[in-house]
Amino acid sequence: LFLLSFQDLFGVSMVVPLMSLHIKSLGASHTVAGIIGSLYGVMQLFSSTFVGCWSDIVGRRYSLLACILLSALGYFLLGTATSVFLFAISRVPVGIFKHTLSISKALLSDLVSERDRPLVMGRFNAASGVGFILGPVVGGYLAELEDGFYQTSFICASIFLLNAGLVWMLPWSEENTGSREHRKGHKRTDNSSAKADNDLHLKSGTNGAMASLFWSPWIQVTTVLKRIKEIACSNLWDIFLVRLLMSVAILLYYSNFSLALEERFGVKPLFAGYLMSYSSALGVLAGCLLGPITRLYQHNTYRILLHSSTFTCTLILLYASALSIWMVILSSTFLAFSTTIGRTCIIDLELTVGGNEASGTLLGVGQSVTSVGRIVAPLLSGIAQEFSPCGPPSLGVGLAFVAILIMNVNKQKYCSRANVKLKNE
Repeated sequence: LFLLSFQDLFGVSMVVPLMSLHIKSLGASHTVAGIIGSLYGVMQLFSSTFVGCWSDIVGRRYSLLACILLSALGYFLLGTATSVFLFAISRVPVGIFKHTLSISKALLSDLVSERDRPLVMGRFNAASGVGFILGPVVGGYLAELEDGFYQTSFICASIFLLNAGLVWMLPWSEENTGSREHRKGHKRTDNSSAKADNDLHLKSGTNGAMASLFWSPWIQVTTVLKRIKEIACSNLWDIFLVRLLMSVAILLYYSNFSLALEERFGVKPLFAGYLMSYSSALGVLAGCLLGPITRLYQHNTYRILLHSSTFTCTLILLYASALSIWMVILSSTFLAFSTTIGRTCIIDLELTVGGNEASGTLLGVGQSVTSVGRIVAPLLSGIAQEFSPCGPPSLGVGLAFVAILIMNVNKQKYCSRANVKLKNE
């Protein structure tokens, strides 16, 4: 799964930086290019919850395979797009089904214990981050070749097909094989008895997933909508609100990063690009350090999230009030650690409070919340920037502070790990 995440983001990050230039070369205006660029985010907003819930019903293997293959189709169509219309069509399957990383995280959540989940998720994010760092370099090199964009798109599609082969050959049964409740509630001193009980559980879990897979599409859609309604009616709103506020705060920090550095310190965009790449590399390192950090905090995810969010808020404030470029470099260095740790911990808290039996749905809702942040942040950034180059990060500080207050108000619920009852029919 770590290899799959690396290859996934490696392939995508080869293509995405080249798309805006390519669509303009096809004759699209800036407005049309912007609309098509937003199309992906809008489709992700509405499809992530649905696809995540669907993976809970039909099983991770089959939903992951479907998403990978349909994403490969999208990038293959992108490699054949010779007009703006075909370019827009190619983004549809990717916008709807490019939830491979979310389903992979749900699968990891099913396979590992709650205690080890932050560590494993951190390593998974680190593998993804390495792919995201290397992809643009390779894509930029390929773009220099004749028909470079088309070749890059076909390579990306081929990587997704390779990932589909990896998923098909992986030696795991179904995600129910790693049910956390089963591992907690069925410990045995007799090894042969434990093995027999576990085999029976694996068989029943796999049979249940297979039966769900062959339900009629109408029954699957009805079941998905029922689960989404249960999530909407649960008391998880505060966790998702914290995720939204922190996402928007971080996006506001990056929204005008290059422009603000040029206006405030006379720094060229090239330096800003190097600084962002430097932060991404440190983010990968932070994912690898989650193990020692969780042990230091005695696996208290709430405390890690609270402290990392407070640190993030402080660092954004430091950047907004920086008097020299060295203060910006300092804030960027530590912000890479705090944001990476915070993203991992908010996912772990969602699964801890919401219940692992609906992990796909929870992760899908989380992705939808993040998509809302990506839509809202540019609008807020534009308004705030009318007042000052420091406006967007200053607004981000306020939003992060509100998120910290919400976490403090709901401290008892997080610490007691209250379980929201989500039906698993």
